[in-house]
Amino acid sequence: MSMHAVFLRLQERLDGSVLGQRQLTARLLVALLSDGHLLLEGPPGVAKTRAIKVLASLVEGSFHRLQFTPDLLPADLTGSEVFRPQDGSFRFERGPLFHEFVLADEINRAPAKVQSALLEAMAERQVTIGLASHPLPPLFMVLATQNPIEHEGTYPLPEAQLDRFLMQVQVGYPDASVERDILALARSEALAASHAPAAPVEPAATREQVFAARREVLALHLAPDLEDYIVRLAAASRAPETLDPALAGSVRYGASPRGTIALERCARAHAWLAGRDYVSPADIQAVAPDVLRHRVLLSYEAQAGGLTTERLLATLLQKVRVP
Repeated sequence: MSMHAVFLRLQERLDGSVLGQRQLTARLLVALLSDGHLLLEGPPGVAKTRAIKVLASLVEGSFHRLQFTPDLLPADLTGSEVFRPQDGSFRFERGPLFHEFVLADEINRAPAKVQSALLEAMAERQVTIGLASHPLPPLFMVLATQNPIEHEGTYPLPEAQLDRFLMQVQVGYPDASVERDILALARSEALAASHAPAAPVEPAATREQVFAARREVLALHLAPDLEDYIVRLAAASRAPETLDPALAGSVRYGASPRGTIALERCARAHAWLAGRDYVSPADIQAVAPDVLRHRVLLSYEAQAGGLTTERLLATLLQKVRVP
């Protein structure tokens, strides 16, 4: 079976368990193929956590869920050195980060020290305890959620950590027409669980297949003109006044070169999932809002004037010349 067929099967099973959120499931697969971390933001009860848990069950690998709270400590993520009285030595006990899929639920409820520990894991793929660094699994992916409704008791994520996320995906409510199907699915799952314990889910993709698919994604043809288009989009996010003088002073910080790399990787994955062996402008435009929205910081004056990041990005996609 080809790698593309494997991921089509994976997407079909994911969509069959997470109803009414095709945009969300597609972005999960783009992040998996791009070897990046994903931040999901949306109101409670829209299947953010469920989607992540289903993806982890369908891909061969270990999974751990972390509920972030204000009293969490860095050692609760990384692990710590444990004293062994038998021989007077210390042994490192690994923490939850040493899993392949890590769900950081309500990530913005953790304090700064915990965010710092997670930042190193996301950026360096390792955990440092004392003078020793411990590598994380090759297939390491942080899937984080945050609730935009409640801000009491939360800690805004620092810009440096936001930039480590490949994409920030806004998750909304499903269509009303799908909610009856969601009711039926929830009822059938509850009925099945009341009769017998849930059987282990057979993975739809192995680690080796994920790595092979990533190599195919990186081998996709990307025309030089489209590389230039990606660079110009990123540059326009830093200086939008080059496109429209009315936008002068509207942006404090734009997308970094890491954002440019993320845009290219996500566009490749989007094209590969669509079954093409080349990247088109439509692929870049499809993923650009999710890749750039958390990397663009508006000025206070722009926000006071009613400008939003979504409107700014829509303007950039409209005004930057398409090859």
